[in-house]
Amino acid sequence: MAVQPTRIGLAGLAVMGQNLALNIAEKGFPISVYNRTTSKVDETVERAKKEGNLPLYGFHDPESFVKSIQKPRVIIMLVKAGAPVDQTIKTLSAYLEKGDCIVDGGNEWYENTERREKAVAENGFLYLGMGVSGGEEGARNGPSMMPGGSYEAYKNIEDIVLKVAAQVRDSGPCVTYIGKGGSGNFVKMVHNGIEYGDMQLIAEAYDVLKSVGKLTNEELHSVFSDWNKGELESFLVEITADIFGIKDDKGDGHLVDKVLDKTGMKGTGKWTVQQAAELSVPAPTIESSLDARFLSGLKDERVQAAKVFKAGGFGDILTDQKVDKKQLVDDVRKALYASKICSYAQGMNLIRAKSIEKGWGLKLGELARIWKGGCIIRAIFLDRIKQAYDRNAELANLLVDPEFAKEIIERQCAWRRVVCLAINSGISTPGMSASLAYFDSYRRERLPANLVQAQRDYFGAHTYERTDVEGSFHTEWFKIARQSKI
Repeated sequence: MAVQPTRIGLAGLAVMGQNLALNIAEKGFPISVYNRTTSKVDETVERAKKEGNLPLYGFHDPESFVKSIQKPRVIIMLVKAGAPVDQTIKTLSAYLEKGDCIVDGGNEWYENTERREKAVAENGFLYLGMGVSGGEEGARNGPSMMPGGSYEAYKNIEDIVLKVAAQVRDSGPCVTYIGKGGSGNFVKMVHNGIEYGDMQLIAEAYDVLKSVGKLTNEELHSVFSDWNKGELESFLVEITADIFGIKDDKGDGHLVDKVLDKTGMKGTGKWTVQQAAELSVPAPTIESSLDARFLSGLKDERVQAAKVFKAGGFGDILTDQKVDKKQLVDDVRKALYASKICSYAQGMNLIRAKSIEKGWGLKLGELARIWKGGCIIRAIFLDRIKQAYDRNAELANLLVDPEFAKEIIERQCAWRRVVCLAINSGISTPGMSASLAYFDSYRRERLPANLVQAQRDYFGAHTYERTDVEGSFHTEWFKIARQSKI
């Protein structure tokens, strides 16, 4: 029980909520916590004692929880997206007063945030939708945070989030006011889409090195550890190296080989792909990573399909491939880096398209800066992205930034070798192949879309434009073709 009013409140004490509450308390901000299941409250209070007698106070009922916080009150919710958020808002609103502020720290659909911001404004409350990235570890020790919505609400928590966020030398705290409405949730959603792409590309690099290059887990551990000291230095490459080093505690060999090849998902990757389609923004790398997760889910079908094709004489053609391991490792590193550039380019273009549609005025370079620490896609590479947007805020695509363009040109031969080797070995590399196809389409002055448009005009009179004359045209293709056959 707090004697003085606390600085902030947090409702929802699953692992992320507990860790963020402890992080806030550790940074010197007294915090009140509440959860519908009261055992979670007691558990959090206990942890606060153990982790340094932190100024964290637990409450078993919503009224005393809300009333324990100094005015204007700020309450962060960390509950499951959808109906539970609406329920929590309803519970808390009964005790809030004008000027109080609610912050949703979950992975929420951005339109829900915009709806809620309008709804609570009718009672005089302020609202923020704040993406929080970094998993349990980030929440406890410094996440990347993406708050969007009421600027006034952001000013009420700015002193807290600037201290609680991950701190990166040379570029500061990994938090900034993103923009109006649901922009914070939207940016976090695309961050997750980029994360899907990143994880898929790393998995493909692993597959090629293991299946074609025959690298052992020890060698993979060494390769990824080396990669994490260079241009690929990132959270995901670092944890991948760690995974290859962990032995199975229930039997022989390495744990990674015992993990079922079936990927789960929470939905943010799917939302990203749906938004890309809505906005007509190509995002093939992110889309391919989503499809790869769907395909992984068809485990039983894949087991049967493998039997069918073996019986049909489709043997393991990998044995035909003679590869130079050292060369392969170097080629895969370059292919992974070039593919990542495409994945991030797609994500950034999607954010920009939405920002233009909604009038959010988002700053892409600033987003790259706050992703440099605390979050799942944090990488040294983000520094390069920030610099690219610093050089040119209106940059059409990361691929045409002079630095990135040079890097892709230098790596494209290795990239093509890896994709060809994988295809010839019967190994699917949907992410790397999609990235390469994106690059090859984007850099071509003329695509075969002229034929597609001619087909559309032929069967649907959709008209077409010409390269040599202004205006729209329609041709009676069918009649002309029929006459020429007579």
